[in-house]
Amino acid sequence: MRLSVVGCGYLGAVHAAAMASIGHEVVGIDVDERKIAALSKGEAPFFEPGLQEILTEGIASGRLSFTTDMAAAQGAAVHFVGVGTPQQAGGYAADLTYVDAAIDGLLPFLAEGDIVAGKSTVPVGTAARLAPRVSERGATLVWNPEFLREGWAVQDTIDPDRLVAGVPSDDGAPTAEGERAAEILREVYHPSVAKGTPFIVTDYATAELVKVSANAFLATKISFINAMAEIAEVTGADVTTLADAIGHDARIGRRFLGAGIGFGGGCLPKDIRAFSARAEELGRGESVAFLREIDAINLRRRDRAVELATTALDGSVFDKKIAVLGAAFKPHSDDIRDSPALDVAVRLHGLGARVTLTDPAAIDNARRLHPQLTYDSDLDATLRDADAVIVVTEWDEYRRHLSPEHAASLARGRVVIDGRNCLDPAAWRAAGWTYYGMGRP
Repeated sequence: MRLSVVGCGYLGAVHAAAMASIGHEVVGIDVDERKIAALSKGEAPFFEPGLQEILTEGIASGRLSFTTDMAAAQGAAVHFVGVGTPQQAGGYAADLTYVDAAIDGLLPFLAEGDIVAGKSTVPVGTAARLAPRVSERGATLVWNPEFLREGWAVQDTIDPDRLVAGVPSDDGAPTAEGERAAEILREVYHPSVAKGTPFIVTDYATAELVKVSANAFLATKISFINAMAEIAEVTGADVTTLADAIGHDARIGRRFLGAGIGFGGGCLPKDIRAFSARAEELGRGESVAFLREIDAINLRRRDRAVELATTALDGSVFDKKIAVLGAAFKPHSDDIRDSPALDVAVRLHGLGARVTLTDPAAIDNARRLHPQLTYDSDLDATLRDADAVIVVTEWDEYRRHLSPEHAASLARGRVVIDGRNCLDPAAWRAAGWTYYGMGRP
């Protein structure tokens, strides 16, 4: 099938390359000329495991191309819209400027029977607002939310755990137009559907809510265990053992119960804020009022990491060299959007610390945003003569492969702050380090 993908950022570029890898003919469209030039040469514009390989393969096969010309969408049977929905400046609500612009740009090139599939995370009610504009061209709008995990985005696109299609409905049931649109999406995702991946057909509002409610739930789970870490810190309990114990309950599960400096990235923080804002607009702000506290707990954990560093260094980090291990908001990514790791580094620098930061993938992005910090791609150089070490992104390079004895041979001080509770406290203490965890004795 011939597909177009409008928006070639993190979501769109991965989706375009993944769809080409399963056999579709795909054109990716974006207004960013530099990004399109890189993609057209088969160069991934960001770090995502597996993307470079399927991008190179797609370009070489001729099934994948990129352009800045929206007219290239003409002739595609399905047009995916995967542009960003950032947080509005000065507010919590989502900025839908790029979504509206993408739809407006597509309209002149739509043909009778085309499908426009929204993938962007949007406030509930967006699809119903946009659908009439698409229908005027004889096309059908569906909402097909993404559920990608950065670091596993290629896998999650090619082999998702579920597929959701919000289609035109009447009294809760898909219309004939909606049924047809759903069938076309099933064809697009045929390899996954054939393997038995759940394919859920619903109305627009439910499809929009599936994405934001999933993110809200995950954020709640992370902030819950961080709230327990706050209690553990004043009682002497160990939040990691606590999480293990409650995680054995099948109703709860252990995943996303990792206490630390909290979540970040381009999705969870802005999505829960936008959800709160939309609920207020709908007159149901009290229904998700807890999300404000979820956000507050999350941000407090960054404060706690800085506080631990200050306490460990006798009340002041001024003129102390602190080795910060990590800049990306999570491992296997170079994404620094709302990164707790980078935020902690910037705060320590603001208190007068001599911060040296390292990261396997995100240094260039971090340097562009915060050139005032010192960066070094070499882990040993970062550790050398450090008064304290703080782990803020749980890359395997730090949690599995960094020997506390080796680190001790390089650092001046023997203070380690485990901002992700990913190190072995006993091993580090045995090597002479004073270990500080998040919610751990």
